[in-house]
Amino acid sequence: MTDFAKQLTATPTPIPGLVVFDLPVHGDARGWFKENWQREKMLPLGLPDFGPVQNNISFNDQVGTTRGIHAEPWDKWVSVATGRIFGAWVDLREGPTFGVVFTTELDPSRAIFVPRGVGNSYQTLEPDTAYTYLVNDHWSPEAEYSFLNLADETAGIPWPIPLDEVEMSAKDLGHPRLSDVVRVTPKKILVLGAGGQLGRALRSELGEAPHIEYATRAELDITRADLAEVRRWRDYDTIVNASAFTAVDAAETPDGRLHAWAANAAGPAALARIASAHGITLVHVSSDYVFDGTLDRPYTEADAISPLGVYGQSKAAGDVAVTTTPRHYIVRTSWVIGDGRNFIRTMVDLARRGIDPRVVNDQTGRLTFTEDLAAGINHLLATRAPYGTYNLTGAGDTQTWADIARRVFELTGTDPGRVTGVTTGEYFAGASTPVAPRPRNSVLDLARIRASGFEPRLATELLEQYLGDVRVV
Repeated sequence: MTDFAKQLTATPTPIPGLVVFDLPVHGDARGWFKENWQREKMLPLGLPDFGPVQNNISFNDQVGTTRGIHAEPWDKWVSVATGRIFGAWVDLREGPTFGVVFTTELDPSRAIFVPRGVGNSYQTLEPDTAYTYLVNDHWSPEAEYSFLNLADETAGIPWPIPLDEVEMSAKDLGHPRLSDVVRVTPKKILVLGAGGQLGRALRSELGEAPHIEYATRAELDITRADLAEVRRWRDYDTIVNASAFTAVDAAETPDGRLHAWAANAAGPAALARIASAHGITLVHVSSDYVFDGTLDRPYTEADAISPLGVYGQSKAAGDVAVTTTPRHYIVRTSWVIGDGRNFIRTMVDLARRGIDPRVVNDQTGRLTFTEDLAAGINHLLATRAPYGTYNLTGAGDTQTWADIARRVFELTGTDPGRVTGVTTGEYFAGASTPVAPRPRNSVLDLARIRASGFEPRLATELLEQYLGDVRVV
């Protein structure tokens, strides 16, 4: 009999993500009423904002009708409109809880959230039972499913009515035992720009699990017109956009301006539309160039953007586009150093060749090493930190480019006095090609990323590690 005295509560189960909800049901002589799914009230209790797109009802006219065990590639909100069921759920996801079983009864006053990959089954305990479920994806013949036999001995589900006495489909009778089940893998993670410095660091950080994909620009260009059709995006959980047009001076040319706006603004906007449509988390890497560098303190995530040149303007436009998708992380960084051509390698090369460089001494910031940046991105995803913008650079004292150049010379056994500091204006005086304006202050405040539980490493220590045993003399 339906309980009319319950308060709205949520109770976790031994299966991660599988949560039972008690629902208030209001009744009188005419019948009853309940709020079957109420986003505003249920989210604070821990219900994921799973974005249902379809509502299904399975009507069963006989006691003992048994269905399952099916694991689909989407989340479900399961409830009973009328009648009563014995429900059994088995974790068929790859991982340490594979095979864990949970059973309970559901009537109109109880519902359950079933996450993707958890096998769902039930047996009716009353005639004329209507079993309902909201799902956050549309059925597709291309979707990957997993099944478990209702009579599996390992699961040992205590069906109230013996299975040899109930109505079941031939298909359900033919499902495999637990030892032969195809385990449900996590939804996919796609790393874009995998051929760049950060992309290579992300590959090292995230690894080569089957559900993680890496795509270079040649393999998947985010500026292509048919981007929304080139993947079955509903199968993806996260997109990490490590691709960008980063040639700041070339961006000031007519051709470069087109490429910068396409890669840094239009591309991220297209990714944001895809992420919004499919409930995907979008990670987007931003830049200190979205600021004009005029503040006399570190820039926080809340500071207004005010880019100076085309590169910064295109990156700022991309940031704004990404903020339109609910599940996003904008990771703003500066002075990135990784595996590839960069300022540090240039300084080492100049030292080896006996060239005494003139290096800018009126731009201030901190180096960011790609291994630290990749670790910070992984931290945000793994801990499910609150969505939004995070500054992430190396930690420690701020430096100018000239300071860093002198330290490189010193660490490689070269006289740091060979480095001459000059102003930005002096450095670019007489340039024959367009020069992008640079922010003088590129120092980013790291309080928010630290509050999330990630501690950026000291840029000076990472520089020493990066150079390792490199010696010029």
